[in-house]
Amino acid sequence: MEAVKNKILLVEDDPSLGPLLQEYLDAKGFETKLADDGKKGFDAFCKSTFDLLLLDVMMPVKDGITLAKEVRVTDKSVPIIFLTAKGMKEDTLEGFAAGADDYITKPFSMEELLVRVNAVLRRTNKMRSTEMEEVTFKVGVYDFNSEKQVLLHNGQEQKLTTKESQLLRLLCVHQNDVLDRSFALKAIWHDDNYFNGRSMDVYIAKLRKYLKDDAKLEIINIHGKGFKLLINS
Repeated sequence: MEAVKNKILLVEDDPSLGPLLQEYLDAKGFETKLADDGKKGFDAFCKSTFDLLLLDVMMPVKDGITLAKEVRVTDKSVPIIFLTAKGMKEDTLEGFAAGADDYITKPFSMEELLVRVNAVLRRTNKMRSTEMEEVTFKVGVYDFNSEKQVLLHNGQEQKLTTKESQLLRLLCVHQNDVLDRSFALKAIWHDDNYFNGRSMDVYIAKLRKYLKDDAKLEIINIHGKGFKLLINS
């Protein structure tokens, strides 16, 4: 059976770059729809379903930032990568504020674009798959139900907040493996900014307290990467 191709909406007004990117992405196994201005891009988005959007920032009729904001009104989860002019820091910041997942600065190599596209798709697909997995976990001596948001040990229930439960669930899904910090922040807080990062550190500290009765359980920091839930034998 032929693999289902990821569909990409490419909105780029450069008459030479747009078709070139479309041809390259199609050759790499994607199904790419090209629109040459923001209005056409939004019309295409409304008529079909896409796995990822590649949006040029500076475009006629409707710019990429405006287009992204309109997309986010109806779709909060489709990943967006901006193509932005070199040195335009304001574009980058405004792009993230509009709901971008990543950006790439022109001029860029085709190989760099492919790496960024695949990385964002992996991250978003991982988020979607973890949402559909089981809700009950054995965590050392504890029984954890992420749906009921309860941690059970020796007949004692510890009720968790929504974010505590979501974070513990991600740690369980990635047990003995690194839970990427940025991935966890985007999955739970929907933004991996500094302030949300500090908030997550507080929640990690709370989870460590909840799990303190099992000496074999440990949530460790992996410097520069994220966290790991270790269950030592």
